[in-house]
Amino acid sequence: MKIKNFEADTLVKLIGIASDIALVMDQDGIIKDVSVRNSELSALGCSAWLGRAWAQTASLESRPKIEEMLSPKNTGDDIRWRHVNHLTPQGMIFPLQYAVLPLDHDGTFLALGRDLEAVAVLQRRLVETQQSMERDYLRLRHIEARYRILFDTSGEAVMVVDGGNYRVVEANVGAQAIVKDSNKRLVGRDIVDCFDASSRDEILSLLRMAHATGRIEMCRSKFIGSHVECTVSATVFRQESGAQFLVRIVPQENKVSTALSRQQTWFSEALERAPDGFVLTDRSGSVKSANAEFLLMIGATALSQLQGQSLENWLVRGGVDWGVLSTNLRQQAVVKDFATEIRTMAGLAVPVEISALTLSNEETNFAFYIRDVARKRQPVAASSNSMAGSVAELSHLVGRLPMKDIVGETIDMIEKMCIQSALELTHNNRASAAEMLGLSRQSLYVKLRRFGMVGDSDGE
Repeated sequence: MKIKNFEADTLVKLIGIASDIALVMDQDGIIKDVSVRNSELSALGCSAWLGRAWAQTASLESRPKIEEMLSPKNTGDDIRWRHVNHLTPQGMIFPLQYAVLPLDHDGTFLALGRDLEAVAVLQRRLVETQQSMERDYLRLRHIEARYRILFDTSGEAVMVVDGGNYRVVEANVGAQAIVKDSNKRLVGRDIVDCFDASSRDEILSLLRMAHATGRIEMCRSKFIGSHVECTVSATVFRQESGAQFLVRIVPQENKVSTALSRQQTWFSEALERAPDGFVLTDRSGSVKSANAEFLLMIGATALSQLQGQSLENWLVRGGVDWGVLSTNLRQQAVVKDFATEIRTMAGLAVPVEISALTLSNEETNFAFYIRDVARKRQPVAASSNSMAGSVAELSHLVGRLPMKDIVGETIDMIEKMCIQSALELTHNNRASAAEMLGLSRQSLYVKLRRFGMVGDSDGE
């Protein structure tokens, strides 16, 4: 293409339109003039490039490109655009694309530059999008792995059915186990062919209803080759290929219900024949049930004599004991070894220990386990001179004996321990022991006889 020589003003306008920045350099690459059209490039301080080498304004990796563009070998007709990164005063990198043209034979060059910031932004967005896609892909892989584990290890028989042709797309191990013939795979078969012929119409109706309503629909059917009736549920979901059904099959076997029924029978028999009394009440204390041991304990002949009555009526201390028990059950849900006495139908007081817990089902109930401790108290009641043996044993007497009797037991225990210690220190010299204790020998012998530590025939 042949055109006339441009005037200087026309050439300047043409350069301004064709590029964002123009540099005029001598043969050594020293910038003699700078023309900037883009205001953003003006903020980079391009005017300060005058008198500097072009290569010094670029980053280290871009300097070989500049030297190559300014070399005499590239002054021919083959002009290529090269990417150059400039350094801003703030230390940031600003990308530009240059093409270098020789102006005169004396070695003057004209470098036309285009702003690549928009391209760089697009490249950054592309990289960020690619990274986001990789993260999403990895997340989908993890979700798929979890789905596959749940699908294959589920105890229920589960199948995924195509909504268009009603063919099985996926089937877990539980579904394949229902098929008696292991050589017949479920995947690829028509879902209708997997069920007994008498119920195929019902299966088709189930799938159509689930597709129409979008809800979980259920029916009962028999799987092919099986005599056990099962519950079939279907729900629809959407995928790229269209609608699909998630079909669950639960055999209606009585093994679980039989095992639960047998276990409940064992628990009922254990509570009924327990060696300790058992009473079930509501929150207000009204008796709902009781076992045979508790009926025997209070002298009742039938459960009807207790039902509807308050347990408080059978406690010797009545409202005091019931208030303690109910408060602890509401706050802590468990009470252990609460010492008290119950009143029999004959009016006798029987010492017992009560453990209880709160049963929270549809309604809150209290379960009481009552143990007769009269046999434990027989050694204490046989003789008023008997010893409790330890402070721990004395603490268990609270609620069973009046405080006056407990204090008496405590005094006797301390006296006996002091006498035993004095006899050990004096090597059984009773005269020295009496002097150590501040007692006369006669008083010491009286206490020894009272505690059974010396025979009546022993003299001084």
